[in-house]
Amino acid sequence: MAIAETAPAVTAPAAEAPRRAWVRRLGVLIPAGLVALVALACFLGPLVLPIPKPTGGNIVDAYLPSFSAGHLLGTDPNGNDILARILYGGRNSLTVAIAVNVIGMAIGGSFGALSAYFGGTTDMLIMRVFDVLIAFPSLVLILAVAQSLGPSRINTILALGFFSIPAMARIARAATLSLCEQPFMAAAKLCGTPTWRMLLRHIAPNVAPQLLTFSILGMGLIIVIEGALSFLGLGIAPPAPSWGNMISEGQASLSATPMLVIWPSLMLFITVLAFNLLGDALRSRWSSR
Repeated sequence: MAIAETAPAVTAPAAEAPRRAWVRRLGVLIPAGLVALVALACFLGPLVLPIPKPTGGNIVDAYLPSFSAGHLLGTDPNGNDILARILYGGRNSLTVAIAVNVIGMAIGGSFGALSAYFGGTTDMLIMRVFDVLIAFPSLVLILAVAQSLGPSRINTILALGFFSIPAMARIARAATLSLCEQPFMAAAKLCGTPTWRMLLRHIAPNVAPQLLTFSILGMGLIIVIEGALSFLGLGIAPPAPSWGNMISEGQASLSATPMLVIWPSLMLFITVLAFNLLGDALRSRWSSR
């Protein structure tokens, strides 16, 4: 009498593996899509949407409510279109955050990798300088530097970029120290590979993903600090739009027209949340490898 063969039961961990993979993918795709949506709206929206310029509005059109003709989100006290100012303000905020991270990755990442690769006195001198910078209260120094340079977008980038360098350097140094212990690095040195090739071919491609993940995680913080500087009048100066100075201008009539504060605050919240979620998801993926 033949005995019917039964298929082996699928264990619970094996059944849960595809579901967990999808959850991890969604954890990256959802915030990445939200970040892409905000970026496209800010950079391409003014080019394709029929919205007016963010400045030069007519005072006769001041304080128009939301969904007014030609002004989807209404107007501010100067008659400027709020939607246009939000999109152009987001463009300024994202530009500042991207530029600050580029400065930090280029300068801090280079010094951190060189410090770890050469070691010895070079490592000690470079890292002691960065340790001194990190020891100071960065927010106070950012305010002081921004005050001395004056309110403008380029000065905001310089002030924030300067203080992003030490953190990027420490990340790059730690990653490079770990790489230098790998067998392929020892093999490359034994083969007589030049130093510049070691740095560009072996170290930079392996350190860049960690710096990129850290920079994405820090994008939200940079946008918040830029907004705070603009709110205090030390960042992007009016009439150029910024979420921070829009909130600052709207608080004068908060009780009468709360939407002047709510709209830019909502965009700031969504953008920072998306960058934080994306940075956390990418960090989890890299740490699990």
